[in-house]
Amino acid sequence: MAGFALFLSHPVCICFLCLLMAFISFYLATATRKSAFKLPPGPTPLPLIGNLHLLDIKRQDKSIMKLAKKYGPVFTLHFGFQKVVVLTGYEAVKEALVTFTDEFVDRPPIPIFEEIQHGNGLFFSTGELWRTTRRFTMYSMRTLGVGRKLMEDWIVEELHFLAENIKSFQGEPFHLRTFNAAPTNITFVLLFGARFDYKDPTFLTLLRLIDEVMCLLGSPYLHLFNFYPFLGFFLNAHKILLQKVEEVRVIIRENMKKSREAMNGHGLRSYTEALIAKQQEDMNKKETLFHDDNLIASILDLVMAGTETTATTLQWAILLVMKYPVIQKKVQEEIRQVVKPGSWPTYEDRKSMHFTNAVIHEVQRFITLLPHVPRCTSVDMQFRGYFLPKGTMVIPSLTSVLLDPHHWETPHEFNPNHFLDADGKFVKKEAFVPYSLGRRNCMGESLAKAELFLFFTGLLQKFTFQPSPGVTEADLDLNVPETTFTLRPQPQLACAVPRD
Repeated sequence: MAGFALFLSHPVCICFLCLLMAFISFYLATATRKSAFKLPPGPTPLPLIGNLHLLDIKRQDKSIMKLAKKYGPVFTLHFGFQKVVVLTGYEAVKEALVTFTDEFVDRPPIPIFEEIQHGNGLFFSTGELWRTTRRFTMYSMRTLGVGRKLMEDWIVEELHFLAENIKSFQGEPFHLRTFNAAPTNITFVLLFGARFDYKDPTFLTLLRLIDEVMCLLGSPYLHLFNFYPFLGFFLNAHKILLQKVEEVRVIIRENMKKSREAMNGHGLRSYTEALIAKQQEDMNKKETLFHDDNLIASILDLVMAGTETTATTLQWAILLVMKYPVIQKKVQEEIRQVVKPGSWPTYEDRKSMHFTNAVIHEVQRFITLLPHVPRCTSVDMQFRGYFLPKGTMVIPSLTSVLLDPHHWETPHEFNPNHFLDADGKFVKKEAFVPYSLGRRNCMGESLAKAELFLFFTGLLQKFTFQPSPGVTEADLDLNVPETTFTLRPQPQLACAVPRD
C-alpha cells in the first residue's frame, strides 16, 4: 500500500489523474445534457470508452455493418470522446458524397495524420490548400501521361520485368508480396521520373518502409492513440511510425535535391519536378501553398497510397484465381481468343474481354480493400432529418456499399457474375465504389484501373498460378485478412507454372 501511495504522489501521475477526472466530468456533463438538435440514433455510450466495446478494432467495418442492422443506415457512434456519424449502404453513402459533396468534402483532424503531415499534402488537408494541391496534382498527372498511351507503355515495360522476375523462381514457391514491386515502380516512375531495379537498395528500403508504415497504421495501439491522443506519452506505436515516416522523407528529400539539379528547362519528367517548377514559379509571391512542407507531404501521400492499394489488390487477384482455378482457366481462354499471339494484352482489349473485366471488378468488390476514410462536415447542415454541426466526423462505409445485399446477389461470395448480364457481357454497377465518390474520390483511379488490367492479364497470359506443394485450394485463406491501413491477404505462397 505504501508503494502504491508513493506512485500516486508522483507529479506525472497526479497530472494524469487530474486530466482523466476532468475528461470524465466533461463527458458525463455533455452525455447527460439533452441536445438542442436531433442527432442520428445510436447505442448509449459508456463513460471514457464510448462505444468502443461494441467494435472489433481490427475489423471496424464489419462491426459497423452489424450495428446498422439495429440503428439504420445513419447512426451515431462514440469513439472514446469523439462523436462520429456513420453512413452505411449505397443510398446513404451516395447521397452524402455526391448530392452533398461540398458539405462532406473535408477531412477531420485525425491525431496520427496531424502528427505526420501537419495539415499538408493531398489526402488529409482541407480548404484552399487541399483544393489547390489536388487540382495541380491532377493536371500534372495528365501532363505526365496518366490516362494516355504513355502510361500504358510504362506499365507494359514494367510487366516485362515482373514476368521475368516471376519466371526466375522456376515454378518454386514465392511470396505473394513479390507482386508489389511492379505497381510500386509505376508510382515511382510518376513521382521520380525513373523506375528502380528490383534489387536497388533504395527501392528495397522504400518497399520495407511502406510495409512497416502500413502495418503500424493498422495497429490497435495506433487506434488507441487516435482515440486518446493525450495518452501519447505512454504509447509507443505512433512514435515508431513517425520514425519510419521520417526515413521515407529522407529519401524524398534526396530525390528532390537530384530533381532540382537535373532540371534544365527541357520539359518536366516527374511529379517531383512539376512541384519544384511550381514552387520556383511562385517564388516572388508573398504567400505560396507550394512550400517545402507541402511538397514533401504531397509526395509522401502518393508514395504510400499510390503503392499500397494497387499492389495489394494485385496480390488478392492472384490469390483468388489460385483459389478458383476454373475462373483462372476461363480468363486464360479469353486472353487466348482476344490477344494476338506474341503480343501483350492492351488496355483497349478490356472492351472485348468481358469475363476478365468482370473478374477484376469482382476482386475489388469482394476484398473491400479500404473500408472507409473519414470525412467531416464543412458547414452546419441537415442530412436525412438530422442536424450535423460543422466539423462532425463522418464515416462513409465503403464496405457496406460493396457488400450491400440490395445491389449484389451474393455479396459475401466471390462471384464475377455480379458484373455480367445474361449474355455474358460486362455491365457497370453503380454500387461499385472502391475508389470512393464525390470530390474526394481517388485521384489515381485511371492509373490503378490500367495497372490492374494489364498486370493481371499479362501475368495470366504467361503463367498458371497454383498453391505451393502440399497446399490445396481449400487451404488458401480468404476470410481473415491482415489488417493494416488496407485489408491485405494473409502472407501466403504461390507457384507460377509457365504457359506455352
